[in-house]
Amino acid sequence: MALYLLYRGIRGRAYFARLPERFGFLPGSLQTTGSPAIWFHAVSVGEVLSAVELIRRLRAEQPNLSIFLSTTTLAGRAAAEQRLKGGVFFLPLDYRSFVRRVLRRLRPSAVVILETEIWPNLYRQTKRAGASLLIVNGRISDRSLPSYRRAAGFFRHALLWPDAIFTQSDEDSRRFVIAGAPEKSVSAAGNLKFDFNPPASGIKADIAAFFDRVQPQAIWIAASTMPAKRHGDPDEDDAVIDAFKAMGRPEVLLVLAPRHPTRFDVVAEKLVRSGFRFARRTALADAPDHVNVLLLDSIGELAALFERATVVFMGGTLSSCGGHNILEPAYFSKPVIAGPHMENFAEIAREFTAGDALLRIATSADLAKAVSNLLDDHEQRSRIGANARNLAMSRRGATDRIAAEILKYAGLAVPNPSRTLPARALLTTLSWLWRAGHRYNLSREPRSLSTKVVSIGALSMGGAGKTPVVAYLAERIFAAGKSPAILTRGYRRKSSQPIIVPRGETAGSDLTGDEAQIFIRAGHAHVGISSDRYAIGRELEAKLHPDIFLLDDGFQHTRLKRDLDIVLIDALDPLGGGVFPLGRLREPFANIARADAILITRVEPRQDTTGIENLFRRYNPSAPIHRCRTAPREWVRFAGPELEKPFHRVGAFCALGSPQSFWRTLETLSLEVDFRRAFRDHHPYSPSELGRLVAKASSQGVDALVTTEKDVMNLAVGASALFVNFPLYWLKIGV
Repeated sequence: MALYLLYRGIRGRAYFARLPERFGFLPGSLQTTGSPAIWFHAVSVGEVLSAVELIRRLRAEQPNLSIFLSTTTLAGRAAAEQRLKGGVFFLPLDYRSFVRRVLRRLRPSAVVILETEIWPNLYRQTKRAGASLLIVNGRISDRSLPSYRRAAGFFRHALLWPDAIFTQSDEDSRRFVIAGAPEKSVSAAGNLKFDFNPPASGIKADIAAFFDRVQPQAIWIAASTMPAKRHGDPDEDDAVIDAFKAMGRPEVLLVLAPRHPTRFDVVAEKLVRSGFRFARRTALADAPDHVNVLLLDSIGELAALFERATVVFMGGTLSSCGGHNILEPAYFSKPVIAGPHMENFAEIAREFTAGDALLRIATSADLAKAVSNLLDDHEQRSRIGANARNLAMSRRGATDRIAAEILKYAGLAVPNPSRTLPARALLTTLSWLWRAGHRYNLSREPRSLSTKVVSIGALSMGGAGKTPVVAYLAERIFAAGKSPAILTRGYRRKSSQPIIVPRGETAGSDLTGDEAQIFIRAGHAHVGISSDRYAIGRELEAKLHPDIFLLDDGFQHTRLKRDLDIVLIDALDPLGGGVFPLGRLREPFANIARADAILITRVEPRQDTTGIENLFRRYNPSAPIHRCRTAPREWVRFAGPELEKPFHRVGAFCALGSPQSFWRTLETLSLEVDFRRAFRDHHPYSPSELGRLVAKASSQGVDALVTTEKDVMNLAVGASALFVNFPLYWLKIGV
């Protein structure tokens, strides 16, 4: 088993590129940004294109999804980076610690595997991290089936993990069951490749200009050509060059597109020896006006070129490689020639051949005649091309079906990635001591105030969004004509003395702490600050006679009796990784049974939270469940005049329990963030730290620095002088 996994991990040159990613060390830019995440894995360029189309549909449904795509090949990565704005990385080696490291960073709700990549540890750890696991566009070729049958005992264990396997056809479903997948988890959903759409940008301008300058009477595209795979196979590049020479048609332009980038220079040497005048796509500016061949030595541009083709030969079909996707040229009604090897697309090949939508040849010796016949016979060309398009268009729709299934299963997930085993063993022991202390606190008798008390708290430490929810409730209660008061401990304030700040009055952040300042500045509630919330509540009752108390972060404050407990749960991390210090939970999740109402925070519009709600109901069958998200309201200049024009390029910093939520908000505002800097929650900023942030922002030429209202409270005394000439803005948010 170890040798097998090692082979699967190191095969291919991609192992040597971005080596840290292969051990699970992803760049800092690859992390969740405060929104649900989905991780796709695709290998070949064709799989990447299918994944990109799925991603496009998912983002149309949920624009705030964080999307990541891993691959194991250089060509696949190049194609992904060309089509996605970020989130692309190499799949880590299939070892538990490497995979866990990535899962902890990305925190996906669903991991989606394209076609038949089976990685036992990735599968197992995905499910243990609470994410849904799906195989989509699944297929097992004729050539691969015997291997899967022989190793069914091995694959059966891995294929138990996926929640669902969506195959390309009923025959593929049958083969997955033979390989060991449970029959109930396998269903045919159609082939994603039928939903091919040409690149929106079309043919690149310089290639189009080249075609217009050369003005060929016909264009023959030899697509995704392959070298010999087995003894007796032809080298397809040699076969194409020989056929083109035998045809003797100088009025025809051959576009030769090798499948792998490692072949570009090899094929260029073949063309030099052939005597043909040729141009390389990467050097079109130097190309002469009269050439016979265009060598497409680039990645991701072939699909758009099919629109200009007269005839297409699909590579990988003369060499025993199993063939490549014929649906892209079919979309453009182009006649396709293929050799005998279409095992990777066996059902499509059978259907297209039977429907007079694909021309098959037996050997490379037949290639020149087949191309020439199609070039000479316009009626045959048109008939085969039209049949191919009709068949391709009639099978579309798999992308929409599978996108809906991905969102459904993502909604059923409860993400909870865990630590690696050595850390987990130690921290679990320490968490038992923490649990014992919490049980003791719960056993103490609480004291009651005369005024009703509503607690807004969380099971986890930091990042659940308690402060904006308390501010929101105070605003709504005040607008209803009542007089609310907020009880808070004033975390990390410099004074230990209890303090009361009546509504509309002010006090320094040294006396109140940063979060209490947000309540004070809002001006909707009296604020009482003390570690003893009962005592400060009694004092508030005597002096200001509030109608209701809002107990900030009070679910674990057992010394004060509450009339209503509202518990906040972060939709992105509901289980917090376990009880502290193993994770961020202050007490076991089962204790949500004490909640009178549950509020799921950081829920994106149209996000499905079924899985989290089902988890709640296991422990609390009756509490009402509500959902909320923070929403930006306005930017406020910290010091100095407002900018004359809106800012777009920014540097961002914050010290929050969940900095990803701020990063995500900046994304939703369409800001171009040049750099991000996260500090520890409640971090007090020194003049030197602020100076470095200003210097970095100035050197990178950004329009402004941006941060949160909470962070502004923690800026050093005199910080306004640093931001008179360089703007700092903070974001006012609501719920």
